[in-house]
Amino acid sequence: MRIQGLHYATAQPIAIDVTDGVIRSVTPLPNAPADLPYVGPGLVDLQVNGYLGEDFNAFPVAPGALRRAARALWAQGTTTFFPTVITNSVEAIEGSMRAITTECDADPVVKNAVAGVHLEGPFISFEDGARGAHAKQFVRTPDFDLLDRWQAAAGGRIRILTMSPEWPDSPVFVERCAKAGIVVSVGHTAATPEQVAAAVAAGARMITHFGNGAHLMLPRHPNYLWEQLAQDDLSACLIADGFHLPDQVIRVAMRVKGERAMIVSDAVSLAGLPAGEYATPVGGKVVLTPSGRLHLAENPKLLAGSAQMLPWGVSHLVKRGLATVGEAWAMASVRPARLVGFACGLEVGAQADLVTFRAGDAGVIIEQTIKHGDPVYARSN
Repeated sequence: MRIQGLHYATAQPIAIDVTDGVIRSVTPLPNAPADLPYVGPGLVDLQVNGYLGEDFNAFPVAPGALRRAARALWAQGTTTFFPTVITNSVEAIEGSMRAITTECDADPVVKNAVAGVHLEGPFISFEDGARGAHAKQFVRTPDFDLLDRWQAAAGGRIRILTMSPEWPDSPVFVERCAKAGIVVSVGHTAATPEQVAAAVAAGARMITHFGNGAHLMLPRHPNYLWEQLAQDDLSACLIADGFHLPDQVIRVAMRVKGERAMIVSDAVSLAGLPAGEYATPVGGKVVLTPSGRLHLAENPKLLAGSAQMLPWGVSHLVKRGLATVGEAWAMASVRPARLVGFACGLEVGAQADLVTFRAGDAGVIIEQTIKHGDPVYARSN
């Protein structure tokens, strides 16, 4: 198979030759056809709670939810993702992990799409604001034996853990997780700057949706947001949907973090559905507006999660002049892949997870998605 397009980072015409699901060559394309699309690596989403009505946090998880979502995400250019399980009862979290394991074992497509599980909680802050929409009654102190139980149910797939380092002995817990190959992410926290620094020294390497899941009011300085930005070893995940963070915050985080700035969707199950009012297990009645904003029905000022996927975030960064096409695409593909330790890119020898797309006034439009060398999605005209 040969794919032609403009290199996502350089905009130069290239030809990519693929055999047996692997990129065999990437060469300049002389006399390139006019109006070539961009070509880039498949998008990698580190935080997906659900999509198109499929909820990875329902109890129980609907049979086939992951299978349906994995295939639907191809239309969004997402070839790899981390189903995200949030704070819940011990039994509900274990049930979600078992459901993910069952689908990965039964379906090669799901197994190839799911690079790991993101466990967001329950070792987070009790405090309002910092806790976000997570249920307070299920928040608990870090417990490695319990994490081991969930890891066994997940078949060893828990690769990211969001926790707050405000708990006693957090550095010891963080170090054990890091040694077990789990990326510890600071999030939903009321930690002091000193506690954040101690977690990083122990091995924490990521920030979960920086600037969100935070108190409405903080001391001017010091506070945990400044400390997260100041820690060079922390990569920052940003929700770039235009609703969760002001452009100024995104711009500053990108400048400070450089190659460690990434975007995630943090999409809930309503992502991809039509605008309207919905009832959800966590937020109750919510409204998805025609503009793509998801808020609580009783209080439009409060967001009820994200309803947009990575191409929307890439589009927002480019439209607002926050990033070039190449940088924005890298923030949604190469950078998150590098953080969790797998190859992603247009290099010889890499798995052929590829996307061709347009980027113009209408935003990013996915034209074709290729997973492991196989065309799995083509946009109909």
